[in-house]
Amino acid sequence: MERGMNKVVLVTRKTRLKELIYKYNMVEQAQFYMEHMGADFSDYLREDQNYQEAVAKAAGVAEKYARVQQIDREFLPHMIFGEKDIVIVIGQDGLVANTVKYLNRQPLIGINPDPARWDGILLPFEAGQLEAVLLKTIAGNYAAREVTMAQAGTRDGQILLAVNDLFIGRKTHVSARYDITWNCRTEHHSSSGIIISTGLGSTGWYRSVITQAAGISREFAGRGFKADRHGWDENKLFFVVREPFPSRSTQTDIVFGKIGETDHFRVLSQMPGNGVIFSDGIESDAIEFNSGTEVTIKIAPQKGVLVV
Repeated sequence: MERGMNKVVLVTRKTRLKELIYKYNMVEQAQFYMEHMGADFSDYLREDQNYQEAVAKAAGVAEKYARVQQIDREFLPHMIFGEKDIVIVIGQDGLVANTVKYLNRQPLIGINPDPARWDGILLPFEAGQLEAVLLKTIAGNYAAREVTMAQAGTRDGQILLAVNDLFIGRKTHVSARYDITWNCRTEHHSSSGIIISTGLGSTGWYRSVITQAAGISREFAGRGFKADRHGWDENKLFFVVREPFPSRSTQTDIVFGKIGETDHFRVLSQMPGNGVIFSDGIESDAIEFNSGTEVTIKIAPQKGVLVV
């Protein structure tokens, strides 16, 4: 198959070693620091070598059949993807989530660069399998799973998508203050913020909060429970209020629930500063959420497409 007009975007991220070199300028200085702290620097070297080999192998395969553009994850918010682009992500599950929300149904192929190190729930392929998968994807003869995303939208038109979860709260550990409206009920809250999770994200941050609640329930009530796993393509979201504080002026009845296609969920900021909304753990790509800003949370109209 000729390269033709095919285009592949290869998304990568810095390894721990590359981040250390960026910080300390030289490998030797990074090694001195890590070994001085008692860490195994050889593990950083092995991880980086495995990653660079996977990237080189994937790039070599892709260049046989398409024009290739390689970008680092930090440039994703500024990347304009072509309608017919094929996206290959090499990294951890989080990099897949960070990438999907910038796509508009372009197929994404997840490559696990180090299966012995990473579980790779969203990385079903290894670099050696890429050629067969890429050929099928170019031909349009591939299997895929759709991924439901969450959308945060403000009155002034700002939009933020999330593949795993959204966080609404404060940049610091100071309590967040806001009015929360779920359908026809409204409360004033003081809490550590709100997490809104997708089905895909139900095994992540959301699960950790539910696990904490289950442990407390088991200690006080003598019975616990488990966080349910939800389908990636389910058209519903789940919200959890972290550490809600009851007082004369704050309520704590709306702390957990589902946001379906017909549900209404809004949050109005009562914070003079440091309010924030970010998605999938990327704090640099965020919406300011200060006094008077109102955000509406709903299921995003578009879905991600993961090649499986």
